[in-house]
Amino acid sequence: MNATTRIIIADDHPIFRDGLVRTIEREPMISLVGQAGDGAEALRLVTEMRPDIAVLDVSMPVLDGLEVARSVHELALPTELVFLTMYKDEKYFNRALDLGVRGYLIKDSVSSELLACLRAVAGGQYYISPVISHHLVERSKKAETLAGATPTLERLTPAERLILGFVAENCTSKEIAEKLFVSERTVENHRMHIIQKLGLRGHNKLLQFALENKSALSTSTHVK
Repeated sequence: MNATTRIIIADDHPIFRDGLVRTIEREPMISLVGQAGDGAEALRLVTEMRPDIAVLDVSMPVLDGLEVARSVHELALPTELVFLTMYKDEKYFNRALDLGVRGYLIKDSVSSELLACLRAVAGGQYYISPVISHHLVERSKKAETLAGATPTLERLTPAERLILGFVAENCTSKEIAEKLFVSERTVENHRMHIIQKLGLRGHNKLLQFALENKSALSTSTHVK
């Protein structure tokens, strides 16, 4: 990690956030450049300041951490993301990694793990709290199972194929929702189901798959 690593933190609990600040201030090679108390403010800081790393609470007002991560991904912002959470279940963990999150910390152990996580992420690596490392094993097993089968459009419902068609046209979730007269959350749910069904991993795999299959996709019907 170099001396120019710039970080913002976002958590809606001021006392907890102050503890994060004190921990970060112990590391001379990290520069804390912004703080936020909700997801909307966090996204604004990431968009305007383009920090190297954003440390985000999963549960925040206005926009939660997953929504912020989704926006950072869709806007192709260069900031790497670290999640702070009380959740130890596999669902949140997998959703976070599917959105490109590089660090996943359980709040119970954040004081002892935060700096190690930031150093790892700044160095281009992943960092997962040891207490939930078993999720990585399960994720890896599922990926190996899916790797034996080539993703095909036949696995998708008509609605999912329609969403994928708009993805191939480089539409954002908001734009797709407006075109189909549905909520943005509905579109995001469809996208997540597509990713899971096809076993796609990585920032741009959904778009890559959509482009490879663009000729077979239609955007002429509506989704429910």
